[in-house]
Amino acid sequence: MSVEPQHQHTWPQPPPGGYTADDLDRLPDLPPHTELIDGSLVFKSPQTKFHMRVMRLLENGLLRSAPHDLEVVREMTVQLGLRRRPEPDVMAVRAEADTGMEQTTYRPEDVVLAVEVVSQDSEARDRETKPGKYAKAGIPHFWRVESDEGAPVVYVYELDPATAAYVPTGIHRNRLKLSVPFTIDIDLTRTGRPRG
Repeated sequence: MSVEPQHQHTWPQPPPGGYTADDLDRLPDLPPHTELIDGSLVFKSPQTKFHMRVMRLLENGLLRSAPHDLEVVREMTVQLGLRRRPEPDVMAVRAEADTGMEQTTYRPEDVVLAVEVVSQDSEARDRETKPGKYAKAGIPHFWRVESDEGAPVVYVYELDPATAAYVPTGIHRNRLKLSVPFTIDIDLTRTGRPRG
């Protein structure tokens, strides 16, 4: 019995020094939601239902709450430097930063809030790597969302400008009620789970 050889995908080979932020827009056939972290391409695994539902809940809550001078976007990148272009799950950005329908990225000074929903394959990036890079770039607010047996827990951080590092300001389990970066009140129990 003969076995047909399986087609093997050829991944792009990085140039010396790694990829640059502009390469994300030029490289053909990249998987959706590819990020650039320190010159390396990072491919995301398929998202879980928890991830999808929490992103939808937070995006809708932020859309209801955001002032008119801010826009809520999801799954777009922020260019943190020549070789860094991560993709937060949700962001609140300055509306004036809109460059049109072909826009793929934002500058860090245009980002007011970056949100990461932690997945099993992204734990180290979402807990350690990305927050440090967002803080150094001056993004004033950061939320990290974790699953506690399927229920979202939102860890809220604010930038300390003296240290260019995030300081924790709260842990929210059932309700996310904040006054910064704007007035927010989101019922975290409404993740769209089927009611029984």
